[in-house]
Amino acid sequence: MSRPVQSDEQTVERVLDAFARTTDEIVTLDELRERLRSGRQIRIKYGVDVTAPMMHIGHAVNLWMMRELQELGHKVVFLIGDFTTRIGDPTGRDQLRPVIGEEEIASNAEAFIEQVGKVLLTDEDVVEIRRNSEWFDDFPTSRFLSLMEMVTHERLLSRDMFRKRIEEGAGLYMHELTYPIIQGYDSVALDSDLTIVGSDQLFNEMMGRFYQERFGQPPQVIITTKVTPGIDGKQKQSKSLGNYIGLDHDAREKFGRVMSIPDTLIASYLEVYTGLADERVAELAALAETDPMEAKKVLGQGIVERYHGEEAAAAERRWFEEVFSKGREPEGIEERTFGEAPATAFDLARACLDPGGHSNSDIRRLFQQGAVKLDGEKLADFSAPVALSREGSTLRLGKRIWFKVRLADAT
Repeated sequence: MSRPVQSDEQTVERVLDAFARTTDEIVTLDELRERLRSGRQIRIKYGVDVTAPMMHIGHAVNLWMMRELQELGHKVVFLIGDFTTRIGDPTGRDQLRPVIGEEEIASNAEAFIEQVGKVLLTDEDVVEIRRNSEWFDDFPTSRFLSLMEMVTHERLLSRDMFRKRIEEGAGLYMHELTYPIIQGYDSVALDSDLTIVGSDQLFNEMMGRFYQERFGQPPQVIITTKVTPGIDGKQKQSKSLGNYIGLDHDAREKFGRVMSIPDTLIASYLEVYTGLADERVAELAALAETDPMEAKKVLGQGIVERYHGEEAAAAERRWFEEVFSKGREPEGIEERTFGEAPATAFDLARACLDPGGHSNSDIRRLFQQGAVKLDGEKLADFSAPVALSREGSTLRLGKRIWFKVRLADAT
């Protein structure tokens, strides 16, 4: 049995007030208020391009808003863009995006489903998983041409990133121009009532409103959310830049990455990435002016608690203070035992780290940054051989990852 939809005036206004903290723009607020008050279950389109199966806390801003609506009884329609991934979303790209194969698309889609489950409720009455290959794999050419007849090329080329590509002579491929049309039609196929996206997706979702109106549907409401710089304080969070806090990062990695952000980001991270009350956020933003380290520790706790619980958050703060504030080697370091020493320093690091959480490029970056040490000695060359003993050594990778590494006892 489906859970009842909560639509009383007090609940609706509470949710809208909560959303204001992370919302950039709403198209339109009156329509959103009307749908939340209607008493019917609204359908919230959440579409992803599955080129790279990595989600960070910036993506999760939208997920937490959807989670709040799920708790009121509304349904998230999680759209796996397996068809559109074959085209390649041009959003934010100054060159053609490489297209990946079917097998990789399927694998990435499963990884996305697992990650969104860290935030969204997964009960069938409040989540539905769809793939846009369901309607596009056998979409008639005549029907697609009728979609194209509804929109002028001037409308498509009004998109700022398309204009930028043309002005820079970088080239704009025709299949990329069709991407907003196809994504817009997704809203029609799903009968979407609402979508919550980053501001870079506003153009595509406005195409969704446009097509819904042409097909006689009420147009979806669009909420765009605030985007903050990554942990380097520069560009937005990106795996390729390494400046992100991933949903798949463990509690220690999340806390440590928070501690590396510039002090100027503390206030915005408190507001956007934690569930702390507004009054507490204001207090900590003021504290960041006089004691940024303490404010940052509370921020780290707040982010870790949201994903891993209060106990884990408190434990990571204690660990950080022991290791960094007091300069001690942490207790309970994981041990790795080898029958024979790995051939190179890189092989040693690779053998110790979780392969799912650290790519080869991540590991090489640690060596390039001088962040790999064996018994306190920096390992600058990742291709250099390493010597291990049965007594054991301490391997440190970056600021937060430690291992005891040793050769197995002779038998």
